[in-house]
Amino acid sequence: MKSTHRVIDIPEANGRLDALVLKEQPTPRPGAQDVLIEVHAAGVNRADVMQRYGTYPMPPTASSVPGLEVAGVIAACGAEVTRWRVGDRVCALVFDGGYAEFCVVPAVQCLPVPAQLSLVEAAALPEVVLTVWISIIEQAQLLAGETLLVHGGASGVGSMAIQIATAYGSPVIATAGSPQRCEACLGFGAERAIDYRSEDFEAAVRAHTGGKGVDVILDMVGASYVSRNIGLLRIAGRLCYVAFPEGHEVTLDLRQVTMRRLRITGVNLRHRPVPEKGRLIEAIEKRVWPLIERGRVKPVVGATFPFTEAARAHEALEASRVIGKAILTMK
Repeated sequence: MKSTHRVIDIPEANGRLDALVLKEQPTPRPGAQDVLIEVHAAGVNRADVMQRYGTYPMPPTASSVPGLEVAGVIAACGAEVTRWRVGDRVCALVFDGGYAEFCVVPAVQCLPVPAQLSLVEAAALPEVVLTVWISIIEQAQLLAGETLLVHGGASGVGSMAIQIATAYGSPVIATAGSPQRCEACLGFGAERAIDYRSEDFEAAVRAHTGGKGVDVILDMVGASYVSRNIGLLRIAGRLCYVAFPEGHEVTLDLRQVTMRRLRITGVNLRHRPVPEKGRLIEAIEKRVWPLIERGRVKPVVGATFPFTEAARAHEALEASRVIGKAILTMK
């Protein structure tokens, strides 16, 4: 193993694409409960873009190397690691440092790569699967037969939410920003896809549900949708926020919340402690991994980019040119 490895760093978060800088750094070593992964592919997330702009609430101990999920081959194991062996194919949720040739991660945050998947496909899974699981299953407690509305259905999180919800027996309505992206949502399993640029999504949802509205809404838009979201929820409905690019400060009619017994929740994954992430990984392996292994739920790789062209990946993600996930490839 080389003493140094290449990383993509953000030494100065200024929002420009040239803020992503290729560097050589010492190859990290795993701690007692960690593994070292030789990275073959890394997921690109909105959080990485926000980090480049300096608008992401970074944990104080995080490095300036972005990247929250990787897939590859285990290169070394810490002394206390028992499950994994050198050479195992894994994908993992990482705290930082995913845009790199090697990445250290707690062993409990790794998942085995299903046999039928490539490492590029596997890199598209950890962040979105965990986000969807927390938001619609654990927090919103979506039940079979309840209707889910997904805003941003063609995104990485959105495409996974549609698949997992339909696999668990819930009909899904999705919004997206173009006919092509709406068509993709239908392909993921949504029974109705609404182009929010040409349709009033509130009116379209009401028409599709016979005026009843929906039980759960997964929102990745933010403040500009809040009043319409609240209006679309049925009695005891749940509204879950994943991201809010269109604003995070809202004016809310609390009478609607109390009279209809609504719940509003939000998801944050990165700031959770390692044991909590390990619990979530274990739940995912038991409840979602069998769906992936059977092909019922699939990773959605919309675009791949060479590791050294991370700026192109960020540019594509910002321009909404990617359906599903953008992936950096190391090999």
